[in-house]
Amino acid sequence: MKKAISLFLALLIAALCAVPAFAAADEGFTPVLRFIASSDTHVRDDNDVNMQRISKMLELAYDEADADSNYTQLDAILVAGDLTNDGTKTEFDRFWSAVSGSMREGTQFLGVAAKNHDGYEMKRKEVHAYYTSLTGNSADFHTVINGYPFIGLSASDNDSVHYDAEQLIWLKKQLDAAVADNPDRPVFVTHHEHVRNTVYGSSTYDGWGVPYFTAILNQYPQVVDFSGHSHYPLNDPRSVWQGKFTAIGTGAIYYSEFTIDDFRAYDPADCFDTATCWIVEANAAGDLHLRGYDVNESALLCEYTLKNPADPANREYTPAKREAASKAPAFDESAALQVTPTYGGCTVSVPAAHSTDGMPVVLYRVYAKNQYGVKVMSNWTLPKYYRAIDEPEIELTLEDLGAGAYTIGVVAENAYGMQSAPVETGVTLDGKGPFAAFFLWIGSWFKHIINYIKNIF
Repeated sequence: MKKAISLFLALLIAALCAVPAFAAADEGFTPVLRFIASSDTHVRDDNDVNMQRISKMLELAYDEADADSNYTQLDAILVAGDLTNDGTKTEFDRFWSAVSGSMREGTQFLGVAAKNHDGYEMKRKEVHAYYTSLTGNSADFHTVINGYPFIGLSASDNDSVHYDAEQLIWLKKQLDAAVADNPDRPVFVTHHEHVRNTVYGSSTYDGWGVPYFTAILNQYPQVVDFSGHSHYPLNDPRSVWQGKFTAIGTGAIYYSEFTIDDFRAYDPADCFDTATCWIVEANAAGDLHLRGYDVNESALLCEYTLKNPADPANREYTPAKREAASKAPAFDESAALQVTPTYGGCTVSVPAAHSTDGMPVVLYRVYAKNQYGVKVMSNWTLPKYYRAIDEPEIELTLEDLGAGAYTIGVVAENAYGMQSAPVETGVTLDGKGPFAAFFLWIGSWFKHIINYIKNIF
């Protein structure tokens, strides 16, 4: 009976914690503007998976709009660069075919061309001319939709300069004009790369941020800046950032990357199976409602409501505040490790931990301590929090462990490095001889093959 009650309470707590604390949108939120914010579609010549994802993204957004009795319009689709993979005319044609073939009347396309992938094949002047001939849009733009300004910058026409001085002067003029028109309303800015040291993936170490816009955007609290390039997950809480302005990482339609410890640009095995985007809404008061979606699954990953960010007093998503609000994940009291010896180490399985603060569990760490309590080996694994996949169990591995008695432990970690209490168990690895070790290795190999086949089918 006690076990049943404990299990019920654990499931109840897990269910409650599964609802993001930061996701509570006001039920009375009535949009006057709705748009998609996305990036890195990487359309290629030789396959159409990303074209299909573009179509699915638009279908998802239209379904959400149609379901809203207060406001049924999808006003725009914003794509923050790397529209293509190699920058060929064929790829641009295919990209535009996917977008224009799925857009309904009344939806406006807003996109920018990046320096890297979009500029691989042609000179950037050619890229911008061809892009304009397809879409009818300028490479740099300032447009107003339902009273909300949108400003976008593509990479410079000059192939030797990323963003030139004329563009930065132009950006400031557009921001001045937008703020003069209405200083109390957000201004949406987009370009390909993150502003350095803002959202997840933009730090100097990560390497995906650029310094060109910081000094200008810091002057405008009204700015809400959308950028891509890093492919870092949008539902990581570090992908929504506030300082002197607001910055939002868009994730990517094609593949995901991460920084883990000193491992910059880590690509998990399923990275190319991922596709994410934001659906952004604004109301008459300037408040924003952001929903982050797994496009492939049409499933909600995260949800935020930002009180009008044009007011510098509204800064609930600064890194310091987000970290202070975070709490360590937790394992259920009944959680236990299953340890299987392998050649030179062991495989460890543990029931997934749950969030206690609405932020996802982003990492699991495993360690081995010797008989003196000294950690002699450690490893980590990345859970699939960046996709709408339920993982009831997490598997980790330890290698290069000799014969002897060990304490094996696992901790769960959030985006700010806060760790759960460990789940531990004792195990003895008995240094089996070469013959038995060979069969252990064969068994482990077959297990991985079976898991691989399961993932495919």
